[in-house]
Amino acid sequence: MIAVENLRKTYGDFPAVAGSTFAVDRGEIFGVVGPNGAGKTTTLKMLAGLVEPTAGTARVAGYDAGDPEMRRTLGFLPEESPLYEDMTPRSYLRFFADLYDVPREVADERTERTLNRLELDHRERRLGDMSKGMKRKVAIARSLINDPDVLVYDEPASGLDPLTTNYVIEFTRELSDRGKTVVFSAHNLYHVESVCDRVVIMNRGEIIARGTVAEIREEYGDVEYRVYTTVPVAGSEPDGDRYVTAVDDVDAVESIRESAVADGGDVIDIRTQEPSLEEIFLDLAGGTDERGSAT
Repeated sequence: MIAVENLRKTYGDFPAVAGSTFAVDRGEIFGVVGPNGAGKTTTLKMLAGLVEPTAGTARVAGYDAGDPEMRRTLGFLPEESPLYEDMTPRSYLRFFADLYDVPREVADERTERTLNRLELDHRERRLGDMSKGMKRKVAIARSLINDPDVLVYDEPASGLDPLTTNYVIEFTRELSDRGKTVVFSAHNLYHVESVCDRVVIMNRGEIIARGTVAEIREEYGDVEYRVYTTVPVAGSEPDGDRYVTAVDDVDAVESIRESAVADGGDVIDIRTQEPSLEEIFLDLAGGTDERGSAT
């Protein structure tokens, strides 16, 4: 559905994106994460045909990303999405439906269905009088008015309250279930971890890690085992009426068991603690922002 090969964008001598390659399958939710200035937004804009690559190729739904016909198969949601504030949600969505030559009856049915799902009331209220969360829902509905196969969302939940954010994330899952291909960036890595099938991590214009969250965790994360015993062993700390020892390999777990048994005790629990995507991201990105400044 999406095929990117050695995609590059430079501004003068500055490489905003330095040769990215990845593919996204139909119905997949694909996350692009990274610190500010990593190249996420530039990558998404090249997929949407809004920025011309310096080199490489990007194909979306069988079209070159620069082909105007591709945009009929695409729904794009930028991080900042100003609306026509004198319009109402219904008139605004009808306007964009006309741009895509969507028949009026189809557009109206699609609009009402999407706004119902997003629980957007006040559909005849002036957009300028609506909250940011309401406006974001209208912008999401706009991205769906042409029933696109591919959705490219740049920070879809940016600046939203937790309730509206959860709504947007859940709606993203539903779009995937309906066969839509979704590519999105987000700073909240908990949401990325909870919804994405696969992820690429970018830093300084380059992809530095890729795969499912489980694959990235296995390759880059350190698993910690917390071993609970009935008696103290070397390196353990009290934990209520028991003792806990943190180790990083299975052989060490067995050594703790042997030590506990030798002192007349036993292992009563073993818990595996895996790093979150955010912890791995911070480690890989090295705690830097757009081009190496400390965050």
